[in-house]
Amino acid sequence: MHNWHIHPDAETVSHAAADYLATRIHNVLAERDSCHVALPGGTTPAACLRRLATMDLPWARIHWYLGDERCLPVGDPERNDTLLAACLWNLADIPEANCHRVRAELGPVAGATDYSEQIALAGHLDVVLLGMGEDGHTASLFPDNPALALTEAVVPVFNSPKPPPERVSLSIPTIQAADLRIALVTGTGKAPALAEVRAGQPLPINRVGPLELFTDQLAAG
Repeated sequence: MHNWHIHPDAETVSHAAADYLATRIHNVLAERDSCHVALPGGTTPAACLRRLATMDLPWARIHWYLGDERCLPVGDPERNDTLLAACLWNLADIPEANCHRVRAELGPVAGATDYSEQIALAGHLDVVLLGMGEDGHTASLFPDNPALALTEAVVPVFNSPKPPPERVSLSIPTIQAADLRIALVTGTGKAPALAEVRAGQPLPINRVGPLELFTDQLAAG
């Protein structure tokens, strides 16, 4: 189901994934005027995105979206867009209009409705970059959470097992509809969930479609 890219350590994973993503962006832009990429929050993708920021890409033709966002005030250090600004958006020559932030400060329902409109304007996503939690969640799609069953483009998330409890997330159908999904998974803490992924268990990460899965030896086992 997935293509596995196993590297010696987390740094090598980050570099390989950034190179892979950059190549995909160039390929898309060879055929179309713009490329639409969704990004994750979390610490694992940060090194990958910092490397991407150093690359020679046609930044004005790339539009960036979020896989999920936390319902916190604008500028809160725990928001995903704060992290993405620090590790990519503020480091490269990216027009602010190309950074499509989630208005999660409006609350889960209003934030999801607003972001669904932005995703609709994009048409579809060319690439979705994902992380994975130790429970197998991806974006803000957690095991046994009702958001897993919702089919709108972007969905409200309540009662997240990790704070904050309210979030906004791309839905499973939206992630499935992307042309390419790349997942970054590193560290021994992810090894049990990754073993379940390999075994085909119905974790959220296994429900979003085939992945180019970049991982290190510690997580791969």
